[in-house]
Amino acid sequence: MPTAPTDAPYAGNLLAAALRAPSAGDEGRVFAAQTGRADLTYGALWDGAERMAAALTALGVKPGDRVAMQAEKSLEAVQLYLGVVLAGAAFLPLNTAYVPAEIAFFLTDAEPAVFVCDPGALAALGPIAEKAGATVMTLDADGKGTMADAASAEAPGFAAVARGRDDLACILYTSGTTGRSKGAMLTHGNLASNAETLRDYWRFTPADRLIHALPIFHAHGLYVALNVTLVAGGSLIFQPKFDPDAVLAAMPSATSLMGVPTFYTRLLDHPDLTREVVAGMRLFVSGSAPMLAETHARWTEATGHRILERYGMTETSMNASNPYEGDRRPGTVGFPLPGVEIIITDPETGAQLPAGETGMLEVRGPNVFKGYWRMPEKTAEEKRENGFFITGDLAQVSEDGYVSIVGRAKDLVISGGYNVYPKEVEGLIDDLPGVKESAVIGLPHPDFGEGVAAVIAEAAPGSVDAEAVKAALRDRIARYKQPRAVFVVDELPRNTMGKVQKNVLRETYKDAFAG
Repeated sequence: MPTAPTDAPYAGNLLAAALRAPSAGDEGRVFAAQTGRADLTYGALWDGAERMAAALTALGVKPGDRVAMQAEKSLEAVQLYLGVVLAGAAFLPLNTAYVPAEIAFFLTDAEPAVFVCDPGALAALGPIAEKAGATVMTLDADGKGTMADAASAEAPGFAAVARGRDDLACILYTSGTTGRSKGAMLTHGNLASNAETLRDYWRFTPADRLIHALPIFHAHGLYVALNVTLVAGGSLIFQPKFDPDAVLAAMPSATSLMGVPTFYTRLLDHPDLTREVVAGMRLFVSGSAPMLAETHARWTEATGHRILERYGMTETSMNASNPYEGDRRPGTVGFPLPGVEIIITDPETGAQLPAGETGMLEVRGPNVFKGYWRMPEKTAEEKRENGFFITGDLAQVSEDGYVSIVGRAKDLVISGGYNVYPKEVEGLIDDLPGVKESAVIGLPHPDFGEGVAAVIAEAAPGSVDAEAVKAALRDRIARYKQPRAVFVVDELPRNTMGKVQKNVLRETYKDAFAG
């Protein structure tokens, strides 16, 4: 288990010390390069983080408080995250696609001391945040706003607040298929241990230059790509969003890329993807959604590189990975990471199953979250007394140890790397005029891994219009949750127990996004 170095900067604050130690004393080393901006050195990165921490403290943030952010990706937003860690608070990043009704729930539940949003959203979100008791600050895509102004008025040299292995570092919200959203509490020990394990497993060093085109409100971009780079003392080619042209332009000076399957399918469609362009790259990582075997094969043929696929989730960060050296098998997520245990159990009895049998994937290790925010009963349901977390994923482990995810027990849809929980979308559809009931499913999609689709049983012939359903949801939920296809039927298929057979629907409409 990681412990905060006693002689490193920020000693006593476990996560901050782990993230800072590899670059300490090398202040001029470049941390991030971004088109249109001067390079950001490690010295400047941490000076800015210390100023953010001082500004947050001046705003009344105390150790253990929450700081929420829904803002566009910027290096100042990265400094805000690090400043929250230094201040001993818990960071709460929120998807930029969330609409005000969704933000209201998260702020009411988490009760952050400070909420940072884009200036353009201030009119809509300011009253919501104030009602939840938060001080409202702003930060835009260029890193400007009242939060940046407050930080610039402070001096560097903030003394990091002492935080240990079990102290809260972050809350990431994830939903269940029923009930309200759940805030997964990740600790200093969770994040530090996972970053250091991935650094070693994937062979990251100070010589690495990672193309960072992922969002930073998601665990993949924030706690994998960013934290791994920091604990390696490497550097980022920092891009505001995924743009195939920009990613390919960066590859000759980069060593690695982390992405979701959509990144790779779109790069494969680009005429400039050649073996010469990727010649200096050593590692391509994919996760957050399953990758089709066809994409693996096409990538290897086009580039000569094998994509490394891994498996994680909000509550645990990374659990398993295909090997850095050795056979990277399409359709699998490789082996449990060092220090992480994975078992497959009978979903009904909890008894461990032998290799080759399909069952519930359970995981135990220093990466497993502390529990769900203010939901002890839910925590007890999903986290066993022996420390194993019941993931809800159905999986099997081969005789030689490769883990394969074969399904999701609760019909979770993962579209473009983002979790979509059918129950939430179904509830909104079922409230629409003319709808008798609905079933939301994930269907194979060439870009997003899975595309969201809704199958609707209409109350009377002609009572439901597919395009009207899409229009009704447009301002109700984030875009990635909105159905890309709507099918209207007379009745939904059911089994003898009356349960809607989503497996039948998935088979019926499996080719909906194929062409």
